[in-house]
Amino acid sequence: MPLESALNPETTRPALSRRFSVAPMMDWTDRHCRFFLRQLSRQALLYTEMVTTGALLHGDRERFLRHDETEHPLALQLGGSVPQDLAACARMAQDAGYDEVNLNVGCPSDRVQNNMIGACLMGHPALVADCVKAMLDAVEIPVTVKHRIGINGRDSYAELCDFVGQVREAGCQSFTVHARIAILEGLSPKENREIPPLRYEVAAQLKQDFPDLEIILNGGIKTLDECRAHLEHFDGVMLGREAYHNPYLLAEVDAALFGSDTPPIGRAEALEAIRPYIERHLREGGVMHHITRHVLGLAQGFPGARRFRQLLSVDVHKTTDPLGLLDQAAELLRGR
Repeated sequence: MPLESALNPETTRPALSRRFSVAPMMDWTDRHCRFFLRQLSRQALLYTEMVTTGALLHGDRERFLRHDETEHPLALQLGGSVPQDLAACARMAQDAGYDEVNLNVGCPSDRVQNNMIGACLMGHPALVADCVKAMLDAVEIPVTVKHRIGINGRDSYAELCDFVGQVREAGCQSFTVHARIAILEGLSPKENREIPPLRYEVAAQLKQDFPDLEIILNGGIKTLDECRAHLEHFDGVMLGREAYHNPYLLAEVDAALFGSDTPPIGRAEALEAIRPYIERHLREGGVMHHITRHVLGLAQGFPGARRFRQLLSVDVHKTTDPLGLLDQAAELLRGR
């Protein structure tokens, strides 16, 4: 259920572009994180955390779908493997105002594998194709897929092309490719982001062999210079942990990658911009740490950065004046 923003009621949604996006990240890209990131970039496509079909069909769907109108362009990532369930959840996403629905075919954790969610689906391309077709038949918004370049036991380039080819035949036109295989046994999700080597050349070959498809590169990208270089070969780039740990990188995205002539927002301005949002959250009974845990990366490498992080990660739990503490933190960013 999109919440009409009381902060920017006249906001016009930017057109959806996958040229630069922030990856779906469990426990991180919640609605508070996305609201903050949107202050830094108007153009970046933002993704929710993965939401399972079971959570939407049998849980508190309003909580899982809740977002602020200013978060757009915004995509909901779904986890599931039952076509009719995914179709029902895609309709929920469309009704709630999301701009895109994305199917997770990349998460390697044991927990999701046991429910036939995530990277294990790369071993079942026909099922993924059925899921995508069911969603496309149910909605008018785009349906996209995020996947790995393979899984252990099915990691040849021919098998990757078979997967992409079958899903394309079902109607999917946009694929976000994490350029590593996933090892489904013996590695944690964290290890699966680090141990399998990055193979950008495999993703580049995929774009060459499927020129009609939109191919977005994900995995290991850290700087805007790297983004520019990859955009010579791919239709878009997706950043994950770097965008979270160093969020101020997003302040340069609109100018560097979208040609905007709007000056980038300052660090202090970005923090001050979310103050009304925090006030509203406090009035609703929330605590400030729900939001400020996502802004700690604003302060890096300058005098006062450590104090900033302490204010918003330690002192925030002790204060009786959270907004006053927020203002102290903003002062430490002034001029940075």
